[in-house]
Amino acid sequence: MTQKTYAIFGAGAAGLYTAWRLLSGQSKQTKFSAKQLKKGDILALHDWGRYDFTKRYPGTRAAGARVCTWHYNNDKTNSFVELGGMRYSYWNRIPTKEYPDPNNGLAPGHRVVTAVISLLGLDKYSVPFNVTNNQLFYLRSRNFYLNGISSNTPAPYAVNNFGAATTPDQGFTIVQDLATTKPWSDFTRRDWCSFYQHGRITAQLTESSVFQQGDYLKDIGYWNLLYDQLGAEGYDYAADGNGYSSNVINTHAGVSFNINNEFTPGSQYRTLSIGYSGMFNALFEEILKLAKAKGVDFRYHPDTRLHSILSKSGKAAYTIALRADPNRAAGEGEADAAWLAMPRAAIDLVAQATRFRAPAKGEVDVLNHEKVSLYLESTIMQPSYKVGMFFDQPWWSPDIDNPAPYPAMVVGYTITPDTISSLRGQKFPAAALKVMATLIDVPYESAGDMVKAIENITDQALTIAQVKQLTAASRNDTIGPSVSNSPIRMVVYFGNNATTPKKKPVYGILASYDDEDNTAFWHELELGPKRQREIPTSSDTQPLEGPRKVPARMVKMLRKMLAELHFGPNSDYTTVPEPLESAYMDWSLPPFNAGYHEWAPHYDIGDVQRKIRKPSQLIKGADADIFIVGEAYSNDQAWVEGAYCTAESVLNDFFGIEPIIDNKAYPFICPEDSVVDKADVEKFLRNIDPQRQSEESEPV
Repeated sequence: MTQKTYAIFGAGAAGLYTAWRLLSGQSKQTKFSAKQLKKGDILALHDWGRYDFTKRYPGTRAAGARVCTWHYNNDKTNSFVELGGMRYSYWNRIPTKEYPDPNNGLAPGHRVVTAVISLLGLDKYSVPFNVTNNQLFYLRSRNFYLNGISSNTPAPYAVNNFGAATTPDQGFTIVQDLATTKPWSDFTRRDWCSFYQHGRITAQLTESSVFQQGDYLKDIGYWNLLYDQLGAEGYDYAADGNGYSSNVINTHAGVSFNINNEFTPGSQYRTLSIGYSGMFNALFEEILKLAKAKGVDFRYHPDTRLHSILSKSGKAAYTIALRADPNRAAGEGEADAAWLAMPRAAIDLVAQATRFRAPAKGEVDVLNHEKVSLYLESTIMQPSYKVGMFFDQPWWSPDIDNPAPYPAMVVGYTITPDTISSLRGQKFPAAALKVMATLIDVPYESAGDMVKAIENITDQALTIAQVKQLTAASRNDTIGPSVSNSPIRMVVYFGNNATTPKKKPVYGILASYDDEDNTAFWHELELGPKRQREIPTSSDTQPLEGPRKVPARMVKMLRKMLAELHFGPNSDYTTVPEPLESAYMDWSLPPFNAGYHEWAPHYDIGDVQRKIRKPSQLIKGADADIFIVGEAYSNDQAWVEGAYCTAESVLNDFFGIEPIIDNKAYPFICPEDSVVDKADVEKFLRNIDPQRQSEESEPV
């Protein structure tokens, strides 16, 4: 049998997942048997960087591409801060009263990430990642808490119709109510796919509105719609108070409805106690084991980037460049199938290498075809910047001696299996332990609320000693976050999360979680005084090298802004202690040029998702096994789930590998049959708006 070569370019979430599933996936379809990896085949993984995967394969930074766990003193037993992606939405596969069928279309959660963590044996490290219900805000030089917003104490914005007396998220709700009367919690993944294409404004708007009843949301920029409906002050309040600048720009309005509806009750967020990068270390180790067991020749090529790629005589013909000189081809090869597990900016860099030359006979320049370029531009690149700091004290906490005037309300309690196990060893009452098993992962803002929940079911009061035991075992602080309209934008509190509790406590925070419009503010503070730029920004691949030390001026600026957030306007920066260590990741730099992506208006994003994963589908007469996978063109942009789902869909549809989970009610990408015909369109639109007039039905 002829030897096959499969080449994957990119060793982040999508690339590692593809390699793992090519080795571990099973196919029941005879027509795909020749495409399965067998003994003697070659599986090559090219990595522009050099991720720290294992002792045998060490690197310059933590694994995970745009996930990057940063430990204090680079010691994995110390506290850590996530300087990239940091959590996932947990999918509970055990039937509950609320969701008796976890496989149906309504159960929340990132199903593929949850499944991968379980299959890799990482469930024991999966821990709650709760957010506070009483955020601290510092907006327009005023400090206040979410629960303190009222008609008597409104936020400092002159919002129409007393909008400043409600939460900043209310602006999103007002705009979303223009499009549907159906509760968002009743939307399935398929419903959203239909909504992206067919959803429109259903409310009767005043003549002064720029947008009117019947307008398609896919043809409206979300920024335009928010401004039109909320006015200048309403928009500013929603934008500032939301924390994510990327959530209020001119993205596809229909998709933005989903994104800004995401952080609602029902979603339970988790992370890994070893750091989120730990998932990718485990994936890489599994790839090594599976390749060895199957006799597949796995070849890992760090410090190597894809330089160009063409389809030629049924093969993917490519050139590679070395990290030391990434703009010049240093070698060539061919593969039976190739995966571009990379974001939009990196793909465009590959396309540039062949953009200005005519393809030779038998060649197809897939990436430079006009329709492919059009589809590649369907996502907006979102620059992002994160700065981490470690301190010897949690000076932001409300329960320390002499707390700040405006502490972050991070104190929280969560019952976990480890909590129950610990208390069982302390001979805690059996009745209480039995009840606690039904309250696992329920977040409580106070120990009193948790104790009351247990006692209300057992009808037995806990003793003072037992309350102390329970409080100590279940303490699990939230991550905040706090929100500011200053360039720090959001502060996320990781605290002391070291895996070895006997060490001297070190407390970490994400001192700035910024995106979009403020990233340049920090970029200009990176060099410090008496320094000239020596490396072109277009050649600065800092995200591949790893976290860089924060210079003194940036530290001082951060302390200044953190002081305003927690101590009030005009507070001296010295009220915030000098950090033990600080580092940043500038995700606006190459090769990612973005922390994440969002869909642009004026696209059928379902069609883009289906076609761009094998872009030759957009070229008449072409059929090239060159694939694009990653979060950029997914249903779950900005999440690892998106990277996994696009990769999974390629392997299912083009290689016959059986789906990793039951995907009947959870399509990995928007399916072609989301809406079949005119009658289905009408039925869908009536479901989301029962008062809809039939004569408005959409032409198909």
